[in-house]
Amino acid sequence: MPDTPLPPQRILWTMPYLPWPITSGGKARQYHLLRCMAERGHRITLLVQSKTPADAAVHAALKPLVDELIVLPRRPLKHPLTLWHAACSRLPLLTSINGFAPELSARFEALLQSRRWDIVQIEHSYGLQPFLAALQRHRQPFLLVEHNVESELGAATYGRWPVLARPLAWYDQWRARRWEHHALAQADVVVAVTDNDACKLATIGGRPTCVVSNGVDTRGFADVQPDATGQRVLFVGNYEYAPNVDAVEWALGEVWPRLWALRPEARFVVCGHAMPDAWRQRWPDARIEWRGYVPSLPEVQSQSAVFMAPLRSGGGSKLKVLEALAAGLPVVSTREGLSGLDVQDGVQARVADTAEAMAQATAELLAQPERAKALGQAARQHVGARFDWRAAASQLEAAYAVHGAAHASARGALSGGRA
Repeated sequence: MPDTPLPPQRILWTMPYLPWPITSGGKARQYHLLRCMAERGHRITLLVQSKTPADAAVHAALKPLVDELIVLPRRPLKHPLTLWHAACSRLPLLTSINGFAPELSARFEALLQSRRWDIVQIEHSYGLQPFLAALQRHRQPFLLVEHNVESELGAATYGRWPVLARPLAWYDQWRARRWEHHALAQADVVVAVTDNDACKLATIGGRPTCVVSNGVDTRGFADVQPDATGQRVLFVGNYEYAPNVDAVEWALGEVWPRLWALRPEARFVVCGHAMPDAWRQRWPDARIEWRGYVPSLPEVQSQSAVFMAPLRSGGGSKLKVLEALAAGLPVVSTREGLSGLDVQDGVQARVADTAEAMAQATAELLAQPERAKALGQAARQHVGARFDWRAAASQLEAAYAVHGAAHASARGALSGGRA
């Protein structure tokens, strides 16, 4: 991190979705980093391509944080042009869905022409395509922020495709790896969420790579008191994200039958955005509470005894898990679910990578409320000492400093070449 605060920067920041309302970990990261960077005096123009319109609530939440908020519509998923590009382009499916957007490209080009930017920050390699030509024409340096190693998410996504579609899935995985390598190589600096992801992204793209960890608004969870003597086990996720769908289905197919054999009275509370309606019919057990999106996460955390994170893929660090730890909820998770959080098994969380181990660890915590409470308190202290959005904002400023140094070095080399 910089030893002294970075002077206010003029930032052009692009996102392929609105960061408000906060319905996913990615949106939480975007919103809180925007908030912290605005508090530090940086002047931000936010350019968003969104599948949903920016209503009054969105403007009320975001306009105080930015100099200018520009929201352009994304073509519907089933639009003929989207389907054509998804099938025929050499770009992967997700990049095609978010790319080939002439209005977005034109607006971005106009912004590059209209003023000088200290920082151009592009979120996600799958969101880069509309901007890449203009960046190259203007020789504009930029940061590319990756929340995951996208090429490693294929198992959760493509594994759900019908067997007859598998050849298309393999082709799309090839397209994804190819695009990821190309996109990362174009950036001046790549930003990752964890050290592990940073090493992988540096290998793929060969570019300087910095880490901006996920954080948590510890103040927002400070008053949560989990129900240690209760029997509710919580999971929260955005179910437009395949690893969260896989987590719930694996939990109910493999973990919960074992857990109910040990603790028949245990209840599974499933919360989050875009919950599939079919789950209620597939698992009609009255001990499952299908809550869907909840406006107050601390409220449902206070009603729960344990947070279960049966995540088998996804990369990055999981904000849902970080928020559970900050709330003092004892967490039972796979190693994947705890990636980037530097917790110790049995000290701040319980680690379980098999269905049997996860069921056993959860049953033990439900049966031993004092032990569960001690685990949760240690987790809360760990998060308070190590993770905060203000620290993440300092890391982002450090990435800006690396970007500035690289850009200055490139300008010096160019000037020397001319001389």
